[in-house]
Amino acid sequence: MLWTLLKVILFVFFIAALAHGAGVLLDTEGALRIAVAGWELTLGPLQVVILSLVLIVSLWIVFKIVSFVVAVLRFLSGDETAISRYFDRNRERKGYQALTEGFLALASGEGKVAMARAQRAERYLAKPELTNLLMAQSAEAAGDTKRATEAYKRLLADDKTRFVGVRGLLKQKLTEGDTDTALKLAEKAFAMKPRHSETQDILLKLQSEKSDWKGARQTLGAKLKAGALPRDVYRRRDAVLALQEAKTVFDDSASIEAREAAIEANRLSPDLIPAAAMAARSLIAKGDRKGATRVLKKAWNVHPHPDLAAAFAEIEPEETPAARLKRFKTLTDIQPQNEQTRLVLAELCVAAEDFPAARRALGEIVTTHPTQRSLAIMAAIARGEGEDDSVVRGWLTRALTAPLGPQWCCDKCQAIHAQWHPICENCGGFDTLSWREPVDSSGPSPTGTELLPLIVGAPAPVSEPATPEAEDADVVTATAAPDDRSNGAKPTY
Repeated sequence: MLWTLLKVILFVFFIAALAHGAGVLLDTEGALRIAVAGWELTLGPLQVVILSLVLIVSLWIVFKIVSFVVAVLRFLSGDETAISRYFDRNRERKGYQALTEGFLALASGEGKVAMARAQRAERYLAKPELTNLLMAQSAEAAGDTKRATEAYKRLLADDKTRFVGVRGLLKQKLTEGDTDTALKLAEKAFAMKPRHSETQDILLKLQSEKSDWKGARQTLGAKLKAGALPRDVYRRRDAVLALQEAKTVFDDSASIEAREAAIEANRLSPDLIPAAAMAARSLIAKGDRKGATRVLKKAWNVHPHPDLAAAFAEIEPEETPAARLKRFKTLTDIQPQNEQTRLVLAELCVAAEDFPAARRALGEIVTTHPTQRSLAIMAAIARGEGEDDSVVRGWLTRALTAPLGPQWCCDKCQAIHAQWHPICENCGGFDTLSWREPVDSSGPSPTGTELLPLIVGAPAPVSEPATPEAEDADVVTATAAPDDRSNGAKPTY
């Protein structure tokens, strides 16, 4: 409405300006006198202006007629497309001008203007590969998904633009959340251009989300061949995918190849903790206890971890706590000063009711790096040594507000996971989980839990170990819940 009113006002202003100019010329004195071959013509200022405009238009018409005559002569001399080119030349000029204006409007974020220019270019040009592309992208910018989809589908008809059409439809389906259709489109796009980096990444992500680990490994191999992935990163990620492919290792219906996949994943990346644990369990299922021990010792030498200790305990599930403590020496002697080694040794000593040894194994950890797990172990030691209940409660209360300790943390979004996964459940990042301390988020508690040690009793200072009477049931109660909080599952060793 406002634009229509503005055009009316501009038109009236233009007519008024012309009338005013004509009046000024009529009031101007003087004249133009032309004398040719005895003829004399006198023109006023307004008449001179009108004559000049008539001459310009006449010259333009003459040039057009001459061009048309030349085209006709060329046609008569054998050039069959001369006349059609004459009429198409002006259409092409207008079409390319509209196309240029459309792309400039698209770059400026003016989607509706770009759509109008695309429609105009489509009328003048016989270039569907250009006009359909401009229409699709401008419709997307304007939020008209239906028209964008129609334009992308028209691009599928031409071999030169089929990949662009598939890629456009793929992005639309990803935006809509239709991952099933998006996966099929990504596979088509990958088949057309297997070295296209963006298509490889999208396909790999979709295959991982759909648990198509075999297909994901093939896509990862294509990224390596295309030079889009360093070989060391490829080996690590291929091991991650091989590990997921081996998740059926304990299924009754698992094939021999599936059972061997866990061992293959560990071979590809020995530092991948879940792969080592699963490879060890696969060897245990086959009765190869020595092979399982060798795998776990090698992984423990690289990175001590509670999951490796749990798998090591499964090698001899029926042994006594004392026998287990003795057998674990082959593992705990590898990196005796590592914090995870000392925590595992302390838990084994608690289970064997050797509380002084458990206190010695912890050492200064509870003061230099207190975590929920270490403080819970100290509570179990205090209970086993016969300390007062207020002391035990003090250790457990400190564990409530202590740091979690190392966890499976996403390097991309910092989310904490109870178990390792190839894909972050929070941000969808692939192979972004690492075993480390979470980002420090400690601060004053809104419920004042920092004051609980003063209310229920403070823990006794760590001193020389004393020999208490063990209380098995209380020890298990003291260690189970806090350990669940720090590691997602109670240790099975």
